[in-house]
Amino acid sequence: MAPIDPQKFGKVAVLMGGWSAEREVSLKSGTAVLAAMQGRGIDAHGIDVQRDTVIEELKQGAYDRAFNILHGPGGEDGVIQGVLEVLGIPYTGSGVMASALAMDKLRTKQLLDGIGLPTPNYMLLDEESDYEYVAANLGLPIMVKPAQQGSSIGMSKVERTEELHPAWQAAAQFDGAVLAEQWIEGKEYTVAILGDEALPAILLETPREFYDYEAKYQSNDTQYICPCGLSKEQEAQLQRLALSTFQALGAEGWGRVDLFIDKEGHPWIIELNTLPGMTDHSLVPMAAKAKGMAFDELVVRILMQTLGQKGSST
Repeated sequence: MAPIDPQKFGKVAVLMGGWSAEREVSLKSGTAVLAAMQGRGIDAHGIDVQRDTVIEELKQGAYDRAFNILHGPGGEDGVIQGVLEVLGIPYTGSGVMASALAMDKLRTKQLLDGIGLPTPNYMLLDEESDYEYVAANLGLPIMVKPAQQGSSIGMSKVERTEELHPAWQAAAQFDGAVLAEQWIEGKEYTVAILGDEALPAILLETPREFYDYEAKYQSNDTQYICPCGLSKEQEAQLQRLALSTFQALGAEGWGRVDLFIDKEGHPWIIELNTLPGMTDHSLVPMAAKAKGMAFDELVVRILMQTLGQKGSST
């Protein structure tokens, strides 16, 4: 990437923290992004986003653009994007519609189903669900998850029918619907998207039951394998599927698509993350590194996407 004058970006707000269950992860991501920008001479300022003060802080700060690294509801679901649109502040990542769609796993799956992209079968769960029917329909094991949380928060792997109700209770603590999803036996991969390019796929291996919150952010025994071990043709297929998912949901800028390949070799789309983590355990920086891109360069590449946006002074 050719050097860019850091003054071209003006004054940048790095939005982190927020009020979701992913607050601590966002603070870690934001701290890393802020340090990378400042290391490149960019006039960047961290904002620990609070619901009752963020609008005034943004207005008072006279920011030229924002790097949004808020995770979860409030930051990843179109809410902060709407605030930035109203204030006329260009921002990184997807807009209101794509953010809201991708944050809602139920709507994401409905859209993917509707256009014929492969995603595991699913059913909605509630207090009155016939759990015997759910287990018979989807087969066991089953993944139970809240539809509007990230970082595997509230998720459970269910191996017996009688575990479905407690799993629903755990997921129902969070806002939104609760999904029971067909368990895919196979290998888990993730593909980062930067602009209109799919980065190298990463194979995820964990000794835990699945790639949960602890495996993502706390465990040192999770394995991230890149090159991922697929043939060039298989990896290219996975990248095309990830890019198709990203584009189908109307996403922009950057993101990460999580997928499985089952034992028969069939790929399955799990979800799109429009604001992936940027911590030392995070996957987008790993994929960028495999492409020869340092962390600070990745951050600048993402920020560059705000240049020329509506409301941008450059």
